[in-house]
Amino acid sequence: MSRKGWLLFAALGIIWGVPYLFIKIAVGGLTPASVVFWRCAIAALILLPIAIARGQLRALLPHWKALLAFTAAEIAVPWFLLTSAEQRLSSSLAGLLIAGVPLVAALLGWATGGERLGPRRILGLGVGLAGVAALVGLDLSADDTWALVQMAIVVIGYAVGPFILNRQLKGVPGLAVMAVSLALSAIVYAPAGIMQHPAELPGADVIVAVLVLAVLCTAVALTVFNALIAEVGPVRGPVITYINPAVAVILGVLVLGEPFTAGIGLGFALVLAGSVLATQRAADKKAPAPGPAEAAGVEPVASRK
Repeated sequence: MSRKGWLLFAALGIIWGVPYLFIKIAVGGLTPASVVFWRCAIAALILLPIAIARGQLRALLPHWKALLAFTAAEIAVPWFLLTSAEQRLSSSLAGLLIAGVPLVAALLGWATGGERLGPRRILGLGVGLAGVAALVGLDLSADDTWALVQMAIVVIGYAVGPFILNRQLKGVPGLAVMAVSLALSAIVYAPAGIMQHPAELPGADVIVAVLVLAVLCTAVALTVFNALIAEVGPVRGPVITYINPAVAVILGVLVLGEPFTAGIGLGFALVLAGSVLATQRAADKKAPAPGPAEAAGVEPVASRK
């Protein structure tokens, strides 16, 4: 990989590891619907003019059904549930649970007939699930059950989204897909987001958090991602998945003072090892890469979000 490729890779790995921190800050002053609305609306206002200027929107018309499915699976549903779950869960734990996306993606690849699960990948799934069990068993209480269900739906959505991209939106400009998906999501959440907005202006920390989520973690991240794909190709993109949880944990502990528990330490090691094993594929097979909302790309992408 070139020096430029490494710089883009490092930048994106950090950018897609920080949303959990800023979501946690944002829900301190806004409802989940308001956070998602402003994040989608601001990012769409940045990306839509670029897609329009490049004449990319017309290419979406024949694929409107797939576009709606992608929007629901990758952005509209997961972003709301993730934001809602972080009202109860720490940002560190949320980031680590998202690391289970590659495990679900591997199962989806096998279930849809596009992937073969060899012994190494089966071992990876088992190790990864053990990591999730460690996180759930050591760090979650009975009161967190609904938040855990929400995170499970988020993980499934983040795994399904790239499959839709790869199989039904392949060849469609990724920037246009994300710009329109963000705009549609903003429209969906506009009524609740505006009605639930507090009468008084939120604190500066909340405003900054929303702006960072929209501008840096969404609009800028997608621009950097497209540049990375152009530099190193789509095959290496999924490796970013393995960096994001570490960034989420470090920021949660250092910035928010969240505890680094035994469950987080053990769970992170197991989920990371399991994800690496479960997403390795034979040289003659190419699997749709895992990726959640923060990753919008022209090809299967890694998680963000």
